[in-house]
Amino acid sequence: MKVLVTGGAGYIGSHSCQALAAAGHQPVVYDNLRTGHLWAVQHGPFEHGDILDGDRIFNVLRSHKIDAVMHFAALAYVGESLGQPDLYYRTNVTGTLSLLAAMRTAGTEKFVFSSTCATFGAIDHPIAEDDPQTPINPYGASKLMVERILQDYARAFGLGSISLRYFNAAGSDPEGRLGEVHWPETHLIPLALQTAAGLRPGIEVFGTDYLTPDGTCIRDYIHVCDLADAHVRALGAIEPAKAKAYNLGNGAGFSVRQVIDRVEAVTGRTVPWTAAPRRPGDPPRLIACADAAKADLGWAPNRPALDDMISHAWSFLTDPNSASRNRQASQ
Repeated sequence: MKVLVTGGAGYIGSHSCQALAAAGHQPVVYDNLRTGHLWAVQHGPFEHGDILDGDRIFNVLRSHKIDAVMHFAALAYVGESLGQPDLYYRTNVTGTLSLLAAMRTAGTEKFVFSSTCATFGAIDHPIAEDDPQTPINPYGASKLMVERILQDYARAFGLGSISLRYFNAAGSDPEGRLGEVHWPETHLIPLALQTAAGLRPGIEVFGTDYLTPDGTCIRDYIHVCDLADAHVRALGAIEPAKAKAYNLGNGAGFSVRQVIDRVEAVTGRTVPWTAAPRRPGDPPRLIACADAAKADLGWAPNRPALDDMISHAWSFLTDPNSASRNRQASQ
């Protein structure tokens, strides 16, 4: 199957391209390289383009004879979305509508959507698919809008889709070919690892007064390779005229302070941190219930250990090529 992977030069998209190729599919990466990286395009052809350019997308779909689309291209900074909601709705919602319109014209009827646990907002128990979706930031709201659009497209146009709401992606390809490189970096594990490596003087912990055992936020971390595997499985489970959604996580949470402690244990380095005020839009606890994905997709995490995620990310960061990758990301 030929699969267009929008945002395929990014962190989760590039790992999913690797999983697609390993499963015998042909990924075609479509990315504007604003946050993605050309070095991460390692499987199949690359097409440069913006998600808002419907004509360009249609030409790519037609020229490559695409069978299905995996849609990762989006803006994904919660804090930024609070200050620039217009940018997030334009890119994440209008951009997806542009992609869907091109798919309809090209006759492409299978769609896997990169959604997020941020569609649920603040829920204190392990989150299942039927829990209320009440996002507390524009990023989560923009993703929820797309999920609702997909339901309407299934009814009106027969589009088959699966939305995958994942929790905190972490880790990297165990063989070191791919990994997480963002600029600016906002994710806890790479920030802590960069501090351990001496690339940062320390990190800030946003909120130490939450109603959690140690006062810091709790998150469910899922290995990026397990997420990639779920996307490939979802591709094979799409049904015509049905829009389904699944949560992806390990079902266990770690606090910010626990993650810092594990980074120090895995790397043997100190990670200095300072307390900072809470960030707007951050729920105190996000943990997944992924039973539906296990039942319907036959999916289960193969790398659930937090130490493995940290170790794989550390190996990628300390690889001799890491400095040049980070330099490219900052330019």
